Amino acid sequence: MDKPEVYRLTQTDFVPNSRLPVIVYRNVLPRPLDETSTTQFLEKNEWIKGGTWGAIQRHHFHPNTHECYGVFSGSSVLLLGVGPTEDESLGHQIQMEAGDVIVLPAGVSHCSKDFNNDYRYVGVYPKGSPRWKNEYGKVKDTCQMLREQAESISIPDHDPVLGQNGPLCELWS
Repeated sequence: MDKPEVYRLTQTDFVPNSRLPVIVYRNVLPRPLDETSTTQFLEKNEWIKGGTWGAIQRHHFHPNTHECYGVFSGSSVLLLGVGPTEDESLGHQIQMEAGDVIVLPAGVSHCSKDFNNDYRYVGVYPKGSPRWKNEYGKVKDTCQMLREQAESISIPDHDPVLGQNGPLCELWS
């Protein structure tokens, strides 16, 4: 398996982002690519399914939990790191394809920009995490408080793709 891609995002006026990098694994999900095999693959590493979704075009982030997508169908360009009123060039655009996995630290904004109609992914969260809280990057005055909340979230013991000794454990230490 190739090393994962790593993306670092700095805080903006409206989005806390994280000192922890976003991690992307390419073409790592087991075949057949479907919701069941994706869920089983990610849950074996102590991440728990929160749901299955398609494109979410609204900029949002979760200050109270880390999140991971396992893409089992279609493709999407994810825009990371900026709020809805901010210059998109301040963020990163990442092409996600069926078979890919992305791990988003608490506080990192994300939304789908370009996608096809069959884009679907399983969303998983570290075991023991609270239900995610959505924030939308629209209120400048709360950004620092949300950054502090996101930075206080525990680092998982397991990488969702490679388990207890996976790259997340080192990259997020």
